[in-house]
Amino acid sequence: MGEEILDAQAREKEVPKKQFMTFRCCNEIYGISLENVSEIIGLTQYTSIPETEDYIMGLINLRCKVIPVIDVRIRFGKEALEYNDRTSVIVIQVKETIIGLIVDGIEGVADICTDDILPPPSVSNLRAQSQKYVYGIGKVNSEVKLLLDPDKLIHDAEEEEYEEQEEE
Repeated sequence: MGEEILDAQAREKEVPKKQFMTFRCCNEIYGISLENVSEIIGLTQYTSIPETEDYIMGLINLRCKVIPVIDVRIRFGKEALEYNDRTSVIVIQVKETIIGLIVDGIEGVADICTDDILPPPSVSNLRAQSQKYVYGIGKVNSEVKLLLDPDKLIHDAEEEEYEEQEEE
């Protein structure tokens, strides 16, 4: 019996884990790979940009770097909420792009075994708008976390703008 416990512990150590910054948005818990997260800041004053997508809230000055901030809730096609003291900005970097994600609140860091990351179910109306940004479902104990593809979250917007310009 003692050997079985040791074998289980050894297997647990062998399974690779990934770390995700988890946050709350639209009554769901999402995760984004910690590899992409630069820092978390409170929501500060931002400068609006005219004639941009509604989810692009504006620009902030972060230690002499001007970065755009997007409201994840609006990006997912949900109703905007009034910002409060729990509202946070997750500053992420994807390749050369740095952007701030405005989220309802930070949950913390979750270690998720790669074996516990499943592809999202292919149900047509299941969180349809946000589903295209979700690359996996992470199981953590009895909870599930929707794991976001930060590249799609950022660059999908650029593709949409390009397609709209091509149509005109």
